[in-house]
Amino acid sequence: MINTMLQSHIIDINGNFVGAAVRLDTGYRFVALNLRVEELDGTTWPNLDTVRRLARQLFVTGHFGNAPSAAPAQPQLELAQ
Repeated sequence: MINTMLQSHIIDINGNFVGAAVRLDTGYRFVALNLRVEELDGTTWPNLDTVRRLARQLFVTGHFGNAPSAAPAQPQLELAQ
Protein backbone atom coordinates (compact mmCIF):
# COMPACT_ATOMS: atom_id res chain seq x y z
CA MET A 1 0.00 0.00 0.00
CA ILE A 2 1.32 3.42 -0.99
CA ASN A 3 0.55 6.37 1.27
CA THR A 4 0.20 9.67 -0.51
CA MET A 5 0.95 12.83 1.40
CA LEU A 6 -1.50 15.64 0.71
CA GLN A 7 -0.06 19.00 -0.28
CA SER A 8 -1.07 21.77 2.10
CA HIS A 9 -0.53 25.52 2.25
CA ILE A 10 -0.37 27.63 5.39
CA ILE A 11 -2.86 30.50 5.51
CA ASP A 12 -1.26 33.36 7.41
CA ILE A 13 -2.97 36.73 7.84
CA ASN A 14 -0.99 39.63 9.29
CA GLY A 15 1.27 37.20 11.17
CA ASN A 16 -1.63 35.07 12.46
CA PHE A 17 -1.65 31.41 11.44
CA VAL A 18 -5.39 31.00 10.81
CA GLY A 19 -5.48 27.67 8.97
CA ALA A 20 -4.32 25.55 6.09
CA ALA A 21 -5.56 24.80 2.59
CA VAL A 22 -5.25 21.12 1.66
CA ARG A 23 -5.02 20.29 -2.05
CA LEU A 24 -7.66 17.78 -3.23
CA ASP A 25 -8.67 16.57 -6.69
CA THR A 26 -11.68 18.91 -6.52
CA GLY A 27 -9.90 22.04 -5.24
CA TYR A 28 -8.67 23.17 -1.82
CA ARG A 29 -10.24 22.28 1.51
CA PHE A 30 -9.77 24.83 4.27
CA VAL A 31 -8.88 23.63 7.77
CA ALA A 32 -9.46 26.43 10.29
CA LEU A 33 -7.15 26.84 13.28
CA ASN A 34 -8.51 30.20 14.43
CA LEU A 35 -12.05 30.81 15.71
CA ARG A 36 -12.40 33.94 13.57
CA VAL A 37 -12.35 31.81 10.39
CA GLU A 38 -14.18 28.77 11.78
CA GLU A 39 -17.08 29.37 9.37
CA LEU A 40 -14.77 28.33 6.50
CA ASP A 41 -13.63 25.11 8.19
CA GLY A 42 -14.16 22.05 5.98
CA THR A 43 -15.24 24.03 2.91
CA THR A 44 -13.78 23.31 -0.52
CA TRP A 45 -12.90 26.03 -3.03
CA PRO A 46 -11.66 25.87 -6.65
CA ASN A 47 -8.30 27.55 -6.10
CA LEU A 48 -5.83 28.63 -3.44
CA ASP A 49 -6.24 32.36 -4.15
CA THR A 50 -9.96 32.13 -3.35
CA VAL A 51 -9.26 30.36 -0.05
CA ARG A 52 -6.70 33.00 0.94
CA ARG A 53 -8.97 35.89 -0.05
CA LEU A 54 -12.02 34.55 1.79
CA ALA A 55 -10.02 33.67 4.90
CA ARG A 56 -8.53 37.18 4.96
CA GLN A 57 -11.91 38.81 4.45
CA LEU A 58 -13.54 36.74 7.19
CA PHE A 59 -10.61 37.26 9.61
CA VAL A 60 -10.45 41.03 9.08
CA THR A 61 -14.14 41.94 8.70
CA GLY A 62 -15.98 39.06 10.36
CA HIS A 63 -18.10 38.35 7.28
CA PHE A 64 -18.00 37.40 3.60
CA GLY A 65 -18.61 39.74 0.68
CA ASN A 66 -19.62 38.61 -2.78
CA ALA A 67 -18.23 35.22 -3.80
CA PRO A 68 -16.24 35.26 -7.06
CA SER A 69 -17.94 33.73 -10.10
CA ALA A 70 -15.37 30.88 -10.16
CA ALA A 71 -16.29 29.85 -6.62
CA PRO A 72 -19.57 28.41 -5.43
CA ALA A 73 -22.02 30.91 -3.96
CA GLN A 74 -22.21 28.70 -0.87
CA PRO A 75 -19.22 26.75 0.51
CA GLN A 76 -19.26 23.10 -0.50
CA LEU A 77 -19.39 21.09 2.68
CA GLU A 78 -18.12 17.55 2.38
CA LEU A 79 -19.62 14.97 4.68
CA ALA A 80 -17.31 12.60 6.52
CA GLN A 81 -17.64 9.02 5.36
